[in-house]
Amino acid sequence: MGLGGFIILIAVGAILTFATDWQMDTVNVDLVGWIMMIVGIIGVFVYASIARRRRMVVPPSTTVVSEDERRGI
Repeated sequence: MGLGGFIILIAVGAILTFATDWQMDTVNVDLVGWIMMIVGIIGVFVYASIARRRRMVVPPSTTVVSEDERRGI
């Protein structure tokens, strides 16, 4: 699931928690909304930490020589 999926999960959870007044005998809709929001927030943080690791710049292990240095100029 990508970042957009986690944001949608947060939005749907907020809608279930704060914008609806549905009452069901077997399911607590407010609790389901809170759980969806918490999972979405955790997912955003995990996704951000993985994306940060991917973007780390590793310096080259060999010395970079320009064309002018190769020609002896």
